[in-house]
Amino acid sequence: MASYKFLSQVHLILITILIIVTLLTPITTNTSPQPWNILSRNDFAGKLTTASSSVESAAIDFGHVTKIFPSAVLNPSSVEDITDLIKLSYDSQSSFPLAARGHGHSHRGQASAKDGVVVNMRSMVNRDRGIKVSRTGLYVDVDAAWLWIEVLNKTLELGLTPVSWTDYLYLTVGGTLSNGGISGQTFRYGPQIANVLEMDVITGKGEIATCSKDINSDLFFAVLGGLGQFGILTRARIKLEVAPKRAKWLRFLYIDFSEFTRDQERLISKTDGVDFLEGSVMVDHGPPDNWRSTYYPPSDHLRIASMVKRHRVIYCLEVVKYYDETSQYTVNEEMEELSESLNYVRGFMYEKDVTYMDFLNRVRTGELNLKSKGQWDVPHPWLNLFVPKSQISKFDDGVFKGIILRNNITTGPVLVYPMNRNKWNDRMSAAIPEEDVFYAVGFLRSAGFDNWEAYDQENMEILKFCEDGNMGVIQYLPYHSSQEGWVRHFGPRWDIFVKRKYKYDPKMILSPGQNIFQ
Repeated sequence: MASYKFLSQVHLILITILIIVTLLTPITTNTSPQPWNILSRNDFAGKLTTASSSVESAAIDFGHVTKIFPSAVLNPSSVEDITDLIKLSYDSQSSFPLAARGHGHSHRGQASAKDGVVVNMRSMVNRDRGIKVSRTGLYVDVDAAWLWIEVLNKTLELGLTPVSWTDYLYLTVGGTLSNGGISGQTFRYGPQIANVLEMDVITGKGEIATCSKDINSDLFFAVLGGLGQFGILTRARIKLEVAPKRAKWLRFLYIDFSEFTRDQERLISKTDGVDFLEGSVMVDHGPPDNWRSTYYPPSDHLRIASMVKRHRVIYCLEVVKYYDETSQYTVNEEMEELSESLNYVRGFMYEKDVTYMDFLNRVRTGELNLKSKGQWDVPHPWLNLFVPKSQISKFDDGVFKGIILRNNITTGPVLVYPMNRNKWNDRMSAAIPEEDVFYAVGFLRSAGFDNWEAYDQENMEILKFCEDGNMGVIQYLPYHSSQEGWVRHFGPRWDIFVKRKYKYDPKMILSPGQNIFQ
């Protein structure tokens, strides 16, 4: 620990020296040429706008807890439009910041560019091109502006599918690959960033590079999980497999956390077991009111609510086994054997049999329901964490059964499920715990515009509990208000992150909304 603190101090000194050197040069940031001064250039005519509606739309995101205004929005029709704008900023004596924005699903202004330019990546989507599937190579080349649901629809036409997903499919390929991309398949197939074969990237110097683990490998691994700091991703080549037809979907309720986690950890250790595994928490805050309540038959809602009331906190384990014509006769027997091996509360098992598409797109129904009630475009003060396996019981006692129960305000799904570290790659930028198994914990909160600060305060209380307990918890989809927070976030890998920043974006042009390099 002492050596780590010493290294952190050295890193901060090096950063300070670099900042001083930068300040001594004639380069400044966020000053002229301002984006509106280049509206008259022919190469941006009709594409770069300062219209209040466009700027206002780019200032907010899914989180609805920040409003950060750019000076302009670029609606590119080609990769060259983005390259030209980055070069203009980089080659100028005074540069301006830029941020790529996909579907706007960040929750804390991470895709913002204060007084700079937000690049609306979705404007490049062309229905006649952008997704090319290779049957022989078992991969799909996809422009980064496309949504994962669009990729899935295209690959399924040829009976193929990516293997690693997020729970919500209406996110852009570039957005999830800049963060990680996790869900219940991660324990088996790794995050989405571990399933990329090749990428095209525009660096902060305006240089276009094709990269893979063999070509420009440092840039390749930097961009994956790199929070947009090293380049704007424009194309990704994603691994595919033959798509299954259906999903056998089982849910089990637990009252004992140690049995709940023990069963999860045993299941993810099997190489030929389930294809999907997630866990969630149900807390005594009244009847189920989030989209997951639709997973249970209405006739059982009162029975489940009574169990929650009696035990205050219960847990749900979800597992899925994919199948097709070749395995349809054995899947029931496999899932029956699995059920018998689990330590759930007998009488609280729920089963569904759905198409592969319906399972992957399961959150869409809840989204449409919330939109119909006007409850989708509301504040989402989310908190997502990676918790080491050795600390998850302490987290349960202190957070699920402590802070959450005590404050009695949490609404929305609370997820908790394990993943295997060996499915990740340490060369990538994404920060994860050191233990072989760690848990993803997600507080996917919905709040009102008049009370979201209370949820945010609870987030701070949870983070403080983890920090005070030296639990080694790391944020996923991270937000830190200071560079010191980012130094702690990346730990001993902070110096690599900094070196890559100065190598690929030396003028600190890209993704200022992450608040890493001020």
